[in-house]
Amino acid sequence: MNVQNIQAKLKQLGSKEKAKILQRFFKTGPGEYGEGDVFLGVKVPELRKLAKEYDGITIPQARRLLTSAIHEERLLSLFILVRKYQKGDDPVKKEIYDLYLNHTEFVNNWDLVDGSAQHIVGAFLMNKKKDPLYRLAKSEDLWERRISILSTFHFIKQDKFSETLKIAKTLLTDKEDLIHKAVGWMLREIGKRHLQTEETFLKKYYQKMPRTMLRYAIEKFPEPKRQKYLKGQI
Repeated sequence: MNVQNIQAKLKQLGSKEKAKILQRFFKTGPGEYGEGDVFLGVKVPELRKLAKEYDGITIPQARRLLTSAIHEERLLSLFILVRKYQKGDDPVKKEIYDLYLNHTEFVNNWDLVDGSAQHIVGAFLMNKKKDPLYRLAKSEDLWERRISILSTFHFIKQDKFSETLKIAKTLLTDKEDLIHKAVGWMLREIGKRHLQTEETFLKKYYQKMPRTMLRYAIEKFPEPKRQKYLKGQI
């Protein structure tokens, strides 16, 4: 299977009506976070199905899809790279990790980040130094900062919370709503596994948090406790 055949298959599955909806949903208008992105209108379940069908393509072929101007081609590439990473040996994992971090300009919307960062960057760094995450957290690029916090989801699932908390602290003053949501989400995921750890962090920082970050972090709290946090009464 070559890249041209995959691209032709995606065009065949696309829908102009769906593409218009997606371009609004992913904020592709002037000045919006997804400005200029191009959609074919292919549904995510179809892309996941294709990722299983095409996961035998080479890493250079996956790279060609990743560097495409078309959103679904990039997302399909990331789904394939995640599958290849999970099945690969150490050299393959390293190659995919390096490819990912060298092409973050193409991992440039929240669905692309959320479907890949934990499975590639987080998985690779699990038992290694976490310096790359802190560099990403301080990046001027919104998506690199989101990669930094979403990568730690892999650690959270292993009941390792310290990196998430350190990066959350770094991102407390971030200006972007999409970072507020991501950090709050990861804090909530910590709370699912160890509520005391989440609340220790919240009690120290909740009054400094952007409102959206706090709301995401406490979404599953009992309503009386949630209201106390929102009213600053903790």
